[in-house]
Amino acid sequence: MALDVYVGSLTRYYAGDWENVADKAARERGEQTSRGAFVGRSTDITRIGSRLLEWRNTLVRSLGDNITEPLEWDESAQALHFTARPGWDGFGSLVLWAAYAEHPTMRAPPALPEAWDDDLALVRCNADGFRSRFSHLVRNVELWLPCAFRFTFEGEDIDGRRIVVGSVTTLASQLADLNAATWKVDGDGVASWGRRPPTAEASLEQRACYAFAVMTDLVRHAVDYKLPMKLDY
Repeated sequence: MALDVYVGSLTRYYAGDWENVADKAARERGEQTSRGAFVGRSTDITRIGSRLLEWRNTLVRSLGDNITEPLEWDESAQALHFTARPGWDGFGSLVLWAAYAEHPTMRAPPALPEAWDDDLALVRCNADGFRSRFSHLVRNVELWLPCAFRFTFEGEDIDGRRIVVGSVTTLASQLADLNAATWKVDGDGVASWGRRPPTAEASLEQRACYAFAVMTDLVRHAVDYKLPMKLDY
């Protein structure tokens, strides 16, 4: 199963009014594409937009004083959007790279394990009482909102599905901290990683570097344009 990351209004996302990497490539080849993930979902942008605003207002009320700045962003169908595909192999490798950075006495596997979400270092990062430096990366977050808060929380999306939610700005800070703690690479070096998709034989670190570049670029767009960021799979 592919993993894309979307930055933009959630109205556009839930209406299917966006292209992932495969859709764009197919369109550019002149092929017809189908947004299979949205089969059967209404594409009434106005109605979806109203539902998103209601969902956001409910979220604001539930968070209360836990957030200190307005939880607002452009929810219009005309909002800019950005996408990229780190893939599960890349994203999983990045998550494990962060988990092992928090547990330096443990040795990271040379390649991404098939059941990487059961990896011991990652399990320890999610143990009760453990304060992770990279919580918005290792805590199974699926949606990051353009508002500054340090915690992650479990809530519902507009379909009532339980998801873990984090902060775009905190994720940006934690990605920078991860680079400073491990690779110590400048912006040009990170950008070069994103231009070299990993091969089938790539190591865990090589896959993590690629995903780091992809996520860093998308987070920058999310911060600059104050937009949510969401995993799509």
